[in-house]
Amino acid sequence: MEQLTIRSIAARAVVTPLERQVRTASGTIGESPLVLLDVQTDEGIVGRAYLFGYTPMTLKPLVCLIEQLEPELIGKRIVPQDLLRALQDRYRLLGSQGLLGMVASGLDMAYWDALGKAADAPVVSLLGGAPKRLRAYDSYGMVDPSEDEKSLRASLDQGFKAIKIKVGFADAKKDVEVVRAVRDMIGPDIALMVDYNQSLAPNEAIRRIRTIEPYDLTWVEEPVAAEDLQGAARVRQAVNVDIQMGENWWFPRDAERALSANACDLMMPDVMKIGGITGWLSTMGMAQMRSMPMSSHIFVEASAHALAVSPTCHYLEYLDFAGAILAQKNEIVDGGFEARGPGLGIEWDEAAVKRYAAR
Repeated sequence: MEQLTIRSIAARAVVTPLERQVRTASGTIGESPLVLLDVQTDEGIVGRAYLFGYTPMTLKPLVCLIEQLEPELIGKRIVPQDLLRALQDRYRLLGSQGLLGMVASGLDMAYWDALGKAADAPVVSLLGGAPKRLRAYDSYGMVDPSEDEKSLRASLDQGFKAIKIKVGFADAKKDVEVVRAVRDMIGPDIALMVDYNQSLAPNEAIRRIRTIEPYDLTWVEEPVAAEDLQGAARVRQAVNVDIQMGENWWFPRDAERALSANACDLMMPDVMKIGGITGWLSTMGMAQMRSMPMSSHIFVEASAHALAVSPTCHYLEYLDFAGAILAQKNEIVDGGFEARGPGLGIEWDEAAVKRYAAR
């Protein structure tokens, strides 16, 4: 494989429209704030990835942070594990959670993208696997079964065999009404997941989950605060449905802490928080050792490569935050999604990038 050396790193902020808004117990995501990364190499290869900022207020700090890090990285060889470790060592006193963790993980994804492009191969091939169609679930926010019936049925028409909805309404009875209505709508053969987005205290989580258990749920996601591992373990022991967590784990150490606390039955790391592709590889080993099903959280393009080599691969979350600025649009085929290349298969639609540039 060709050796690559970092020449420059560019970061651009965009805010793109979403096909459908994502309403959660803590607020609504109505648009997609992204930072686009371009790692230019001396060899002419450009590695690309993006960060999802959750809110537009993170965009300027993320871009500034990347610009401040660039001088430390120019001239370095692209060896993802070494670069990730060096960045974490350099900022150990600060800690690598939060914005710095997002940048470290995003750069790691861009490094792997560059290596794949240099080899003219998808990243999954560099990891010892091959592209394959992964079963995906269509990811919704809080829904109104009447108003959103058309969209939910469209998901089934696309071939999705699994649907996730968010719950945690102010009135607990609303959770039951919505879950029951969606289950009735999609029928018994479609997997149904629910996500509380950390909105409940442990006792309330136990009470609410017991009321929706009868509706054959594949998992209940993040019922309590992500850092409350003891609370999550207590909920897990008290209910009869699998507890899913992982999207807020920062690097493999957080995964190890959660697993040691017996906080979950299933895991779904976020590739932008777990340490990019490199951090994912360590975490998937933990899942394998525990025979724990492993799913992904957003970032469908990179996740499709990482999940395809995960021994306990479960579901890919399909939530297309970057589609509006990609040259090749993401596509679901028979309810599944497949990694593409070369690299991570990410190229920008520059006209769209210009159109949605953050002001």
